[in-house]
Amino acid sequence: MSLRVAVQMDPLESINISGDSTFAIMLGAQQRGHTLYHYLAEDLTWQDGRLYAGAHEVTVQPVAGAHFKRGEFVILDLGRDVDVVLMRQDPPFDLGYITATHLLERIKDETLVVNDPTAVRNSPEKVWVLDFARFMPPTMVTRSIGAAREFLKTHGDIVVKPLHGFAGGSVFRIGPDGRNLASLMELFNRTYREPHVIQKFLPEISEGDKRIVIVDGEVAGAVNRVPGAGEIRSNLAVGGKGQKTELTAEELEICAVLGPELKRRGLLFVGIDVIGGKWLTEINVTSPTGIVAIDKFNGTDTPARIWDAIEARLEARRSA
Repeated sequence: MSLRVAVQMDPLESINISGDSTFAIMLGAQQRGHTLYHYLAEDLTWQDGRLYAGAHEVTVQPVAGAHFKRGEFVILDLGRDVDVVLMRQDPPFDLGYITATHLLERIKDETLVVNDPTAVRNSPEKVWVLDFARFMPPTMVTRSIGAAREFLKTHGDIVVKPLHGFAGGSVFRIGPDGRNLASLMELFNRTYREPHVIQKFLPEISEGDKRIVIVDGEVAGAVNRVPGAGEIRSNLAVGGKGQKTELTAEELEICAVLGPELKRRGLLFVGIDVIGGKWLTEINVTSPTGIVAIDKFNGTDTPARIWDAIEARLEARRSA
């Protein structure tokens, strides 16, 4: 099955190919003989009932500094000219991101969009996870300084982070003395219109924050991300160190509960974050990462698994 694949992502010049999941997926596609096109979310145009993207055909190779080559510029009708659209631009999950999901939603009966744009829009990563609160640490979503103070009084040590933050950005720990909590909440309230996430601080973070990748409802692998010195954030993007890991019984239970719902929603490639072997903190559906590290430690081929799932979905659509 030779496919035409349009990849909606950030500029290819800006990516770090040594750990970029989208680049690994593109390499996997190319190895199967699929044709790749690249465009930015801002290159989408809707007109007369059709959705277009100004794109370049690209070829990729695992050579830093020479990792891609552009072909000619083309205008793609994303409903007719390609088989798959990979929605892989990085957050922020802002109005631009949401608008792109609305536009891509208009072609999903013609072209397979991964992940499903409606499901992505309806599953913001720190909000949808509240549906699975029984697996979460004590959590509050609020703009109220008073409520935050009461939460700190109850739990003694907390973390405050933006509701739509990403890559470990703007995550703060507030200790039992509450120093700077009011100032931080005031700053967040000025910076963001939405409420903020407040969670009990989990000392287990020192042992790592596990990224578990789920492909088409099934566990594909995991990597433990350990914070750097002086950090509480374990994201690889902010200096966390990856380690080989296995899943606990509690983590397998979380995946068993989430898997069928992810598959039903068309969320084919998802990364969930678990601390202490049992505390679910996020369900990442926008542009999940981690597969390069997982494959390095486990000798697996997650891009191949993703493409197997995509091809199976296309075959099922064509047979329907």
